[in-house]
Amino acid sequence: MIKNKLDSLIALIDDPDESVFDSVFEEFQKEDISVVDHLEHIWETSLDELVQGRIELIIQKIQFNDTKEKIRNWANQETLDLFEGFFLISRYQYPELKLKTILTQLENIRKEIWLEFRNSLTSLEKITILNHIFFDHFKFHVDLINPDSPQHCHINRVFDTRKCNPVSIAILYTLVARTLKLQVSYIDFAKNPLVGYFDRELASLAQEDTDQSIVFYINPSNKGAIIGPREAEYILQVNGGEEREKLTHACPDRIVIKRLIEKLIHSYSLIGAEDKLVYLNEIAELL
Repeated sequence: MIKNKLDSLIALIDDPDESVFDSVFEEFQKEDISVVDHLEHIWETSLDELVQGRIELIIQKIQFNDTKEKIRNWANQETLDLFEGFFLISRYQYPELKLKTILTQLENIRKEIWLEFRNSLTSLEKITILNHIFFDHFKFHVDLINPDSPQHCHINRVFDTRKCNPVSIAILYTLVARTLKLQVSYIDFAKNPLVGYFDRELASLAQEDTDQSIVFYINPSNKGAIIGPREAEYILQVNGGEEREKLTHACPDRIVIKRLIEKLIHSYSLIGAEDKLVYLNEIAELL
């Protein structure tokens, strides 16, 4: 934004006429994230509560628009990055969130697990080590007391508190496993997402389809409990069998992030945060 125009708009923020502020607000929505630093400086130096409140609204909208555009760009990529999607959804609520901070935390977990790996280990042995460090050492778990807290959908808060919901813990588990080059994918069960382990060598020994066969399932909501295909089929039947196709297919990362948004929408709807729902529904429509 040209400095003269920026100064002119800022001078009108304290105008008592709401229609004037509406026009100022609309103009600011056309600008990119670069104007936020200047607006924050004005907020810090102002003693006028009306000005501060209006600047907060402007900054919030600009930051949302910026995040929304980044999510749009992410969703339009041919190959999506699950981590980036998780990060961007978290950045919607925490616009100051730094990518480097989250990457460092993820790398710390990866390194702790990788140091225990040996080339001779089987897939099951590697998953057992991952489970021990992920659940027992770092203590990630599903919050059974307040499972619908919106905070459990944001990767920074998950790292801070170690508390998750079934969707976020399955996503984080998948991300950690992938950093270790383990062939896992999110399995889209509505109530209790699983993680499927795809292993072509083991699948071949089992005389199954080496391209799509899941050798075993992992239940991140239950400390990484290993579930065989027959057990998973039984769970499916108990729950009505309506998700049978999902049982044998990796869920696309685009849909995984959509499930996270849906969980976030559900969580905010429970506490009546209508303003959050409007924004999140806009984002969900991009996927």
